[in-house]
Amino acid sequence: MVVASKRYRKGAERVDATKLYALKEAVGLLKTFPPAKFDETVEVAIHLGIDPKKSDQLVRGAVSLPKGLGKSIRVVVFAEGARAEEAKAAGADHVGSEDLAKRINDGWTDFDVVIAAPDMMKHVGKLGKVLGPQGKMPSPKSGTVTAEVSQAVREFKAGKVEFRTDAGGSVHAPVGKRSFAPEDLEANVGAFVDHVRHMRPASAKGIFIKKVVLSSTMSPGVPLDLR
Repeated sequence: MVVASKRYRKGAERVDATKLYALKEAVGLLKTFPPAKFDETVEVAIHLGIDPKKSDQLVRGAVSLPKGLGKSIRVVVFAEGARAEEAKAAGADHVGSEDLAKRINDGWTDFDVVIAAPDMMKHVGKLGKVLGPQGKMPSPKSGTVTAEVSQAVREFKAGKVEFRTDAGGSVHAPVGKRSFAPEDLEANVGAFVDHVRHMRPASAKGIFIKKVVLSSTMSPGVPLDLR
């Protein structure tokens, strides 16, 4: 049996389980929770009205957060020639092709985002079993398979986040740090939710965004009212 920490319980006591909080109020409440000994990541979870078993209802993409993430994003790029040089100049942490694929296949996963030029998918495609379970497999839908690798590197370094539907029909994304100014967290949460709202699959029925919860690494969730 998992026992919640004293810090978590104190925070949970402040959340009214019968209430949906306006975004500004929710961020303010999150700021009052007992803090951890590190700068916690703030995350948004959205439960969607989709059937995750149907491929045409899966939601996957990426969005640039206006206030960034407050952390250094480690980006690796599969590219050769001029594109490889452009990626390095844009700030990519590691750039390669077949050699990079071998390194990852051997167990190296110390990075956050993988970007690949289209002609490099011959190498990246073999890494599905390694990158797929970690949510790091490049995809055109998330902007991580692109001929414009340098632009993609700059965007992800600046705070672009990927997301995809999980088995329960929800999407999750970091939206900043607890130390962020309240208005910056509000801007990032709003940008993420609005982006997901406009990705409603044509075959989805009924209410698309069913529940939105805001939390930090060590805190309870705060349900949002974003009507």
